[in-house]
Formats: sequence, C-alpha cells, structure tokens
Amino acid sequence: MSLSIPPAARDALQAWLDHLRVIDGAAEATLKAYAADVGGWLAFLAGHLGEGYGLKTLAGIPHADLRAWMAHERARGLGARSLARSLSAVRQFTGWLAEREGVDATAVLSARSPKFRRKLPRPLSVPDAKAMIATVAEDSAEDWIRARDEAVVTLLYGCGLRISEALGLPASAHPLPEVLRIIGKGGKERLVPTLPAAREAVARYARLCPFELTSGSLFRGARGGPLNPRLVAKVMERARAVLGLPPTATPHAMRHSFATHLLNAGGDLRAIQELLGHASLSTTQVYTAVDGARLMEVYARAHPRA
Repeated sequence: MSLSIPPAARDALQAWLDHLRVIDGAAEATLKAYAADVGGWLAFLAGHLGEGYGLKTLAGIPHADLRAWMAHERARGLGARSLARSLSAVRQFTGWLAEREGVDATAVLSARSPKFRRKLPRPLSVPDAKAMIATVAEDSAEDWIRARDEAVVTLLYGCGLRISEALGLPASAHPLPEVLRIIGKGGKERLVPTLPAAREAVARYARLCPFELTSGSLFRGARGGPLNPRLVAKVMERARAVLGLPPTATPHAMRHSFATHLLNAGGDLRAIQELLGHASLSTTQVYTAVDGARLMEVYARAHPRA
C-alpha cells in the first residue's frame, strides 16, 4: 500500500478489513482483493486531493472525484469487469466509513458500475459429463488412483462441490453420508445431498486406497499426503484430449454442469443457490442465461424460418 495514504485512512481500511474478517467471516482471498482495490482508491485520492485528506472528506467524496478515479483506472488499462469489482469494494468501504463518521455517502453509494458482458459458464453436456467421469477412471495404471480420480470428479458433478471443497473433505467424511456438511467460501456452511453414485465412488476409492483413512484428508496423493488440485486438473486435461472436449472442460466446469443440468431439469433457482453455496442469487442467475442461450441455439438450428 502506498506510503502517501494518510495514516487515518490507512487505519480505517485496516479496521474495515478486520470487521469483514471477524464479523462477516470473509475469506482471506477476498480480503486481499479488497485491500488492493480500496488501497488503490486511497492512494489515488492522496494525489488527487492531497495527502492530508481526512476521514469525513473520504466518506463524503463527490461524484466528480469518483469519476476522476474511474477514468484514471481505465486509462491505466483496467477492464470494465475489474473496475466494477474495485468500485464495489470502494462502495462497501465508504458505506461502512460513512456510518461511523456520520457523513452522507450518497455520491459513492449511488455510483453505477461500468457495463460489461458477463462471462457465461461453460458446462459440459450430460453425455460429456458422464464420459469425463468414465475417462478419468481409465487414466492411471493403479486401481486406487483411478478410483480416487473418479470419486473426486463424481463429487464435483454429482454434488456441485468446488475442487477445494472436495479435496478439503476429511477422512472422517467416509463413509459418505446422505447429506454432506460443506464449509465453503468465507466459512459459509451448507448441506449438500449426496447421490448414491457419489457414495459408491468414494466407498470404492476408500476400499482400494493403500493409506489409512483414519485422520487427515480423505483424498490422498501417491505418497499419502493431501491430493493436489493440480493433479485433478491434469487428469481432466488428458481426459478432455481423449474425448475431444474444449479447454473449458475443467474441474470447475463439472460444478457448472451440475447447476445447469439441474436447472434444465426444472430445478428451483433458490434451491440451486443453496446447493452451490452462492451468497447472492445474482451469482446463480447466470445459469438462466446459459439456459436461454441454449434455447436460442436450438431455435436457430431447428426452426424452418431461422
């Protein structure tokens, strides 16, 4: 963080980050991103307003100064998506500070984010998702490693887990219960039903695993330590080459496929939000766009006047 930031502003930023960590349970990666985004904003103001600006001035920044910062960020090459993320962090920090200082922060809080095209998830088709699971199970010469890789990818697709969540499961998670308690991003807890196929895949891996699964991680590497997520990505790279799938067929794409296939089958968006562990419904709503895009593809391909 720049030394030109006034000490009071630097202390306020640290107090806000501590609040997010302790009260809101924000993840360390989120806190690091917020520190960089708001730190950049505070450093800009030090040059724009002068190094001695106070907290009340900071909380009550007018539109003109906010627009000057946004123009500065775009001029140094920041994309619309990244600027929208930075603005979101600045708004949250300013709202928190304004409440503490008793200042009207309407100018910042009402600022509109720059428009950008939201990236749609790239899910696999149902046959391709099934083929991916079958193909990763053929990759290794060792039975237990094949069973391990199949179990991990089955959890990603069958339960919608993040790769970090699947590999973070403790040995005590075996045998897999019918409802799995997952601690996700920011320490948020959710309950995820497990399919029989997922329970069977994990049970088969546990039977074949040469290491005692009485403590530590459920999924192990070749030497018995926790399984590295890069190894899962590698085995999926090889599988997608065999299947002729695009580079977007990654471990996270299996989670996208879980959500999209549930939605296509008539799943409730709120329920899917809970299963994925999304804090906001807007994050889950991107899958409705995927569904709509596929509908338009079918329309364009099949309608006689298209």
